[in-house]
Amino acid sequence: MNRTVYDTARAWLAVQRAAMVIDVVDFKGSVPRETGTRMLVAHDAVVGTIGGGHLELQAIDEARRLLGADRSASTHEREIALGPTLGQCCGGVLRLRWQPLSAPTLAAWPPPAPRFHLQLYGAGHVGRAIVALLAGIDCRVQWIDERDSEFPAEPSPLHIERLCVEPVEAEVAQAPRAACFLVLTHSHDLDLRITEAILRRGDFAYLGLIGSATKRARFVHRFEQRGIDAAALQRLTCPIGVPGIEGKEPAVIAVAVVAQLLQHTSA
Repeated sequence: MNRTVYDTARAWLAVQRAAMVIDVVDFKGSVPRETGTRMLVAHDAVVGTIGGGHLELQAIDEARRLLGADRSASTHEREIALGPTLGQCCGGVLRLRWQPLSAPTLAAWPPPAPRFHLQLYGAGHVGRAIVALLAGIDCRVQWIDERDSEFPAEPSPLHIERLCVEPVEAEVAQAPRAACFLVLTHSHDLDLRITEAILRRGDFAYLGLIGSATKRARFVHRFEQRGIDAAALQRLTCPIGVPGIEGKEPAVIAVAVVAQLLQHTSA
């Protein structure tokens, strides 16, 4: 389940905003989304998706019809054959449920499991671009920089925590086992200290360091002199980002890096 949908449901419930929850209860065959997928529908807003197309349009219309009816009697389920009923090429069968957003409804949702836990060091242009993409992904992010002024003025989503600390490399020890790390600070010396701390932990799922192949070679040479484990050094990703995406604009780098993160954590 998408973290944004869950957090929005909590926020709407706190202010008693009328809404319906649509969730995929079961499915057979080829369908756009799997069991446990949820979306929220208010009179003037929709958050999340159950797959788009005619299925979603009809589900939203039904939710809004129910919002205008007696909410105490509005929970129901319906089985929908995507091919015969809606003409969608998926061809599978979905069972959807509509129910009012309420405390019992929210309590029945399983807590969303994050795809990964990331410590992202650096709030410069590339760091901001990466965070913008991660805003809509189920993950946990600690966004760390020693310069509070570098963080954008607008608040981050709830799953992205900002930390302004010194020394920043001390935060490496606080990350959970099998965390992901991205090191993109304004200083090569700071990059070196943070990366060394991560390599000495050794239990990372992914370690990306911004820079060129030349920077990687220089850093690896320093780390070898300091006795860093060779196996850990082989797992250092630098340059970062999936190969084949050309361009050095922060937004382009961010797309390549987030794709690489998803590759490493989906295996």
